[in-house]
Amino acid sequence: MEDSLIALSDSMFTAFIPDTRVDYCQKFAKMLVRALKTPNSYEYGFDSLGKKINIIKPDDNAFRIFNWPILPDGIRPRYYGAVQMAGSGLKLYPLFDRTTDLGKGVEDSILTNERWFGALYYRILTNEVRGEKIYTLFGLNSSNLVSNKKVLEPMRITENGISFGAPIFGVASENNQNGTINRYIMEYRKDVQASLNWDDELKLIYFDRLVSQSNDPNRKYTYVPSGQYDGFRWSGNRWTYVQDLIPVQPLKDGEAPAPVPLAPKN
Repeated sequence: MEDSLIALSDSMFTAFIPDTRVDYCQKFAKMLVRALKTPNSYEYGFDSLGKKINIIKPDDNAFRIFNWPILPDGIRPRYYGAVQMAGSGLKLYPLFDRTTDLGKGVEDSILTNERWFGALYYRILTNEVRGEKIYTLFGLNSSNLVSNKKVLEPMRITENGISFGAPIFGVASENNQNGTINRYIMEYRKDVQASLNWDDELKLIYFDRLVSQSNDPNRKYTYVPSGQYDGFRWSGNRWTYVQDLIPVQPLKDGEAPAPVPLAPKN
């Protein structure tokens, strides 16, 4: 079945007629579910399939995420995925990309697997808040024609399934200037690269500080990296904002910069 999934993945990614990629994707998803219904499928690594789609899990091995994008119109990706819980039987939550329907205020929203901010996940961090585990997912969404987005997406496992979003980011949003937000989203110009990742040595999340090339903060598609880095450090049950990981040194003409350390470890 894994060999068949690999063959279908090639078709859903590269079919000559873009409209048919959705059909191949649906066939791929149905076959993946059939494969996962095999008893103890969670113990099977899908190592070969993992070279075609993203398959990642947290360090506590509580679940794994199957995750992939396709280009149904040949231009803008649509994101797909499923969360498989650990166990001998199958407990699976499909993910339905509703990015285009979410609109403003998504930083403050609590979402579900049926109403998901689509992304391709590339890292998971595990933290605990008052005895409950919260998983911070790092993802990329490039479905906008003029900008890309990177997201820090908290995921919780509840009695009713999984939920996305939690008030654990100590920064303001457009709708909440004095509190915390439920997910962190950085949006930037389509043709530039912007970092959002984990530094294991410093034990913090780092990201590019973005600035608008047109000095208009409302035009996210004009944002580019400034050369400075900010970050988040886990402290007091939330991600606390850390400014100026690499401080900028004002220099006189002809003066060489002195070495400057990154933000100190805890």
